[in-house]
Amino acid sequence: MKKGATISILIFIAVVFFGALYYLYAKNQESPIVFKTDKAEIKTIIKNTIATGNIVPDEEVLIKPNISGIIETVYIKAGDDIKAGDLIAKIKVVANVSNLNSSQNQVKTAKIALDNQEKLFKRQKTLFDKGVISANDFDAAQLAYKQANQNYIASKQSFDIVKTGTTSGLGNYANTLIRSTVTGMVLDVPVKVGNQVIESNNFNEGTTIASVADVGRMIFVGKIDESEVGKIKEKLALEITVGAIENKKFEAVLQYIAPKGVKENGAIQFEIKASLPNKENTFIRAGLSANASIILERADKVIAIKESLIQFDKKTQKPYLEIETASQNFVRKNLVLGVSDGIYVEVIKGINAKDKIKVWNLGLKTEEPK
Repeated sequence: MKKGATISILIFIAVVFFGALYYLYAKNQESPIVFKTDKAEIKTIIKNTIATGNIVPDEEVLIKPNISGIIETVYIKAGDDIKAGDLIAKIKVVANVSNLNSSQNQVKTAKIALDNQEKLFKRQKTLFDKGVISANDFDAAQLAYKQANQNYIASKQSFDIVKTGTTSGLGNYANTLIRSTVTGMVLDVPVKVGNQVIESNNFNEGTTIASVADVGRMIFVGKIDESEVGKIKEKLALEITVGAIENKKFEAVLQYIAPKGVKENGAIQFEIKASLPNKENTFIRAGLSANASIILERADKVIAIKESLIQFDKKTQKPYLEIETASQNFVRKNLVLGVSDGIYVEVIKGINAKDKIKVWNLGLKTEEPK
């Protein structure tokens, strides 16, 4: 019994002993950890923010009528180039029955007054020719006759305007013919023949007959989040990317930042505007979606490294790198960093362009700087 137990113990000890020998042998056969290295680069680093928006004309003019009526003829279509004074549309006036009746009564009243003054004038003229009345009395009768005649003409013109929208003698002032007030391209014609339009006055903005703009003067209008608005200022350079125009960017200059934000989808947004001084003869349609890359910081031709190479001290949270001094021997170098674009970061102090930087991993001790 005792002999069997002794043999079992000896066998267990032998198994443990040979197992330990095998583990030590396998450990010695493992390849040592070899770290790769990388180098700094000379790069231009740009830190920017993105604003979304649209390309619109700098000034868009809405052509509205100064008389109500029905569109009789439309002379232009969207996309046409027109000049100031060109004919856009013709309006047929639909007379108001009440106003028409009132104007007609005024004409009749003025005619009665004119006939009466004509009789008085002829009577006074006969008496004046015979020397019965003075020149002053004759002049007064003549003046009253002329005034009655003028009132009659004015009442007939008012009747014509109420009835047709114009009258003889107005020439280019006839308001049934709608003309463009500016030179540019027709962007939209929202009315058709037969549509009723309302005049523009102090109480009504009127019906838009056409919108005209100079498409050579386009601007970017977009919105930027409140977290970014404090980082931008007017006259900053922008790069505009238009979704419908591939592989092309347009330079722009930030001109306007709204002083007041608007809450949209739970976030405060601020409107911005930027001019496009040079479109390189590219036709950009009004309303196209666009993105503006606003340059916040820029560092030209500086020493830059990939942000993935940077390590941070556990206690101070300051950045550092591990620089190779000999094969697979590394020393720690503290860094002073500058502009970052999220991938590369500027190194202001700490390394030079020739240093080999450890692509770090866990498990290798490095020498502390002396």
